[in-house]
Amino acid sequence: MRKNFLSVGLAAMSLCVVGCSTAGEDVSYEGYKLYSLADNDMIEMPEAGGDKFEDFTDNPFVKTSKEPVSTFSVDADGASYAIMRRHLADGYNIAPASVRIEEFLNYFTFNYASPKGDESVAINAEVGDCPWNPNHHLLRLGIKGRELTTSEMPRANFVFLVDVSGSMASSDKLDLLKRGLTELLYQLNPDDRISLITYSGEVKKLLESTSVRNADKIKKAISKLNADGCTAGGKALKMAYEEALANYDPKCNNRVVMGTDGDFNVGVTNTDELVEMVESYARKGIYMTCLGFGLGNLNDAMMEKISNSGNGTYHYIDCENEMMKVFVHERNQFVSVANDSKCQVSFNPDVVSEYRLIGYENRVMSKEDFENDKKDAGEIGAGQTITALYEIVLKDDKPEGFANQSFFTFDFRYKKTLDGPSRPLQLKMDAGRIFEKYERPDDFYFAAGVAAYGMILRDSPYKGDASIEMAKKLVKQGLSFDPNGYRAELLKIMEIPKNDK
Repeated sequence: MRKNFLSVGLAAMSLCVVGCSTAGEDVSYEGYKLYSLADNDMIEMPEAGGDKFEDFTDNPFVKTSKEPVSTFSVDADGASYAIMRRHLADGYNIAPASVRIEEFLNYFTFNYASPKGDESVAINAEVGDCPWNPNHHLLRLGIKGRELTTSEMPRANFVFLVDVSGSMASSDKLDLLKRGLTELLYQLNPDDRISLITYSGEVKKLLESTSVRNADKIKKAISKLNADGCTAGGKALKMAYEEALANYDPKCNNRVVMGTDGDFNVGVTNTDELVEMVESYARKGIYMTCLGFGLGNLNDAMMEKISNSGNGTYHYIDCENEMMKVFVHERNQFVSVANDSKCQVSFNPDVVSEYRLIGYENRVMSKEDFENDKKDAGEIGAGQTITALYEIVLKDDKPEGFANQSFFTFDFRYKKTLDGPSRPLQLKMDAGRIFEKYERPDDFYFAAGVAAYGMILRDSPYKGDASIEMAKKLVKQGLSFDPNGYRAELLKIMEIPKNDK
């Protein structure tokens, strides 16, 4: 453990631009509004070394002549970005394994066109020069889920599964989660239903399924959440799923929302067994959302795996602003409009010599899985955008040689319902587009800046000439579209030196 004074920037338990506040008074530091744990002059900061991340290797360049088709599942998580923000703000090393570039990209909303007609998804693409390697090109794929009006939102059947073990007794953990649950309660419709299950040394159903019309009863149950004991998570997870199943309605958004700071150490603790459990309930129509809190005990690897397997998403809540992002500003993303969403890009070997998918390392799929409706893939929430980047090496840099040739075909498949048939979408681009002289959309440059920053933090062997200054310049070009100021916040984060000790 180390001690840091609140008057110093490293005392920040988070780095959020807009109004982060908890039990104590707000503390300002270099333009950021931070929160204190209490009215004490000194706080205890946990070491981040106990956090568990699954290591991986960056996707390599692939020769198109041998493998012209690239297939992957979408990833709608944003946890990796928020974890980076927390670690960097608190002066900790950024573990390369914690940096998943697809989650950096998909933390942000992009200014993509909405779906038309009967489709729940719209796809788009853009190509331009690669900033960190002038001899290469960058392909950006964009996906947007259909937005839902209030009247279109399905009724919610939520089971909140809350870790109340002793380690959650902190203002950046259980107190923050309690405020998040309360804020979400204010956003829900009167006919939505909420259950509350807690786990520590024992598993307890604190609140049976209750209509939001009885908001006072729900808020009273939330207020009773107190941290004490060890973490019997596996047994609690099963109880939560059974509670969701007992109140299941095929027309509802049936979802377990789990909030925890760490690992399970009582009951079912094996990650493979947990994955098997959540997969079995996902097949019954129960979605999963994982919310991570705190430092030093976070099992990021487990939460990412079970959320992926449970048709869900994984978020890391490091501050009040992030809590508002997940529970209020982007709450519609709790509703999946596109299930088992898969991407497949087919490159023309006569035009493309090599390609590299940036990020999505644990989402890569075999070519045969693309049209297999039984193969699980990622979900896209209402109004959510998904972004993917490929670094491209052309066979020839002469535009005249590619005049009328195909560059690539982007195929996308998704299901409107978990048990429904998949729906195909397709987009094609000619190679002549690569060399057209025009200003690319701001989103193109912003995505490139985010990817460059991620590669720098990972110390990726493919980062080329990428530098912090380059990444900042690219991000600045993407500030014209910035709902809630999250892109501007990234620029301030980039000002913080990376700790290489």
